[in-house]
Amino acid sequence: MGVLQIDHVVVDVRDRMAEGAETFRRLGFQLTPMGKHSLGSANHLAVFGTDYLELLGTDVPGGKLRPDIAPFPQGLNGLVFRAWDGESEALEARLRANGVPAQPAQSFNRPVELPDGTQGDAKFKVVRLDRAAAFDGRLYWCEHMTPEHVWRPEWQEHPNGTLGIARVLLSVRDPERQAAQFRRMFGAEAVTMREDGRAVLRVKDAAVEAAPHAAVAAELGNAAPNPAGRGDYMALLGLKVKDVAEAARCLMMARVQAAMAAGILRVPAKVAVNTTIDFVA
Repeated sequence: MGVLQIDHVVVDVRDRMAEGAETFRRLGFQLTPMGKHSLGSANHLAVFGTDYLELLGTDVPGGKLRPDIAPFPQGLNGLVFRAWDGESEALEARLRANGVPAQPAQSFNRPVELPDGTQGDAKFKVVRLDRAAAFDGRLYWCEHMTPEHVWRPEWQEHPNGTLGIARVLLSVRDPERQAAQFRRMFGAEAVTMREDGRAVLRVKDAAVEAAPHAAVAAELGNAAPNPAGRGDYMALLGLKVKDVAEAARCLMMARVQAAMAAGILRVPAKVAVNTTIDFVA
């Protein structure tokens, strides 16, 4: 089993792909050309050093959404961990042995234009969980069969200076319950309970926190996302940048609402497709 790390996070834009892409470009992200999955969905990526952010939905306004993403509102709904080469089937078996309801590994692809102008396929294999296994969102593992078609140098430079994912904050009713689920998935040593009642999953270069709803509301205030019917949900994405002041200037030039406090540049969910974003050094 490889190093525990986040592979990517997913922001659902539903049938407003063009609008979502324009919003994230204004936030200072360079996006990949739109891709179309063999599963029937469309996406744009903001590719970082070892992880990325995915805008996911359909490119057809008013179009039908993929069944597994259709129940979710706009916003941050997907937390994806890296599955390493050849690991997917063994991972599925291990999860099930630990009482985690993993679904069978699924393969899919999307066409991609290669640097030389020819066409190739970005290929993936994922192991997803039943929705009852985690928060009210999508948690799964992704094995990249063709990582060279995702992490391309020309896609990894962003005007806002983003380098990678630093933090994911979940707003939950019971952090201990979420901690117990994480222990079954990742092992007891990967999870700690803090004195303030937050459960923390430590992954390479980042942390996934599960905090009570009241604590998240107090931390985020008016910048918080709309739960839109979700119970336990992803509330905030923290991104590491080269320079917070430069990121702030980038957003100011684009006239994006943001607030700086204690070295954190925060973009409220209402201006970022129902996704609260922190830029940190």
